Amino acid sequence: MGAQVALLVAALAGCLLRARSCVICDPRVVAALDALEKEYLPTHLAPGRHRQVMERIRETVRDFRDLPYLEDTFMGVIDEATMETSVLSFLRSVRLIRNSGVADDTFVNEFSWMLTLEKAAFQGYVARFQRKDFCPNKCGTMLQLLIWCSNCKKQLHACRKSRDCGVLQINVHETEDLILDCELDWHKLSQGLTYYSFYRVWGSNPETLVSEGKRPTLIKRLVRPEDAGNYRCELGTERSGPATVIHFEVTVLPKRVMEEIPKSNPGTQYQRFRSLKPTECLNPKDALRGFLFEMLIWGFVFLIIGFATSSSCRVSSRLFLSPTQCWEPGQKQRLNGNSGVRNQPGPTEPGPRGAVGT
Repeated sequence: MGAQVALLVAALAGCLLRARSCVICDPRVVAALDALEKEYLPTHLAPGRHRQVMERIRETVRDFRDLPYLEDTFMGVIDEATMETSVLSFLRSVRLIRNSGVADDTFVNEFSWMLTLEKAAFQGYVARFQRKDFCPNKCGTMLQLLIWCSNCKKQLHACRKSRDCGVLQINVHETEDLILDCELDWHKLSQGLTYYSFYRVWGSNPETLVSEGKRPTLIKRLVRPEDAGNYRCELGTERSGPATVIHFEVTVLPKRVMEEIPKSNPGTQYQRFRSLKPTECLNPKDALRGFLFEMLIWGFVFLIIGFATSSSCRVSSRLFLSPTQCWEPGQKQRLNGNSGVRNQPGPTEPGPRGAVGT
């Protein structure tokens, strides 16, 4: 077992010393290592060896300051988002090992493999941070809050680039609202910012302060031709100098031509139909075709009604009358008159047509 513990220590040293990171700066990582020492190792590793292994783990994790394979490009800092991602990944891996309940040699192998994976994951997090999130401003001066892995302190780093962020062309119609937007996507991530100041630039004359405040936009209602010209926006900082400078060239165009739609009146529809051009009228062939189609539909309707009436008459005649009595006048009255007489003699011969009343 002594040789195996030595292999564990060597594996941890070889893995962690080359894969130093900032995760030890987070109190949650320190608490997880304390719990591993006091709650897990005493019951999953030989009593005479778990203290030595835990001391070596603490030492190697404490050296997570210099990043692997990035000494030439990395400044030894990360942002809070990258720190959070790295810490959560490390804690999740430690929790999985504890929940598995591995001990002795299996614990040695699992923990060593976990550290190898965490080293590769942390390196990927740092590479992404340097590529996308480190000093993301394309112009101006951004004060980015970073964590120094050497002392676990948070400090502001000045990302200095060209202060002038260019000129924006703004076209607006007369009597409409002029909106000048001075906010850039990285402004909300920067620290130490103060106010947005908008100035009217008069050429050789001194500039005029139009507005100042936390709002990144300047809104001018119902612009007039004299509002055209040059404007400038500055975002101040707590230290010195503006963070960004944006120029606006405003052009006031003539009023928009709005076509009024008159309200409809009773004669509107009549006038619309009278104003139709000959090419817009209905084609006579189409009108005739529609009329014939409508007559055909009504013909089918009457045919169905007649067929239904004939069928009902045949059924009723079979139940109550002879076939020769179906449509003879007065049959219904005679049938109703005889229906209430009981014990009558047999039926008499019917008289000739028209003799019913005699």
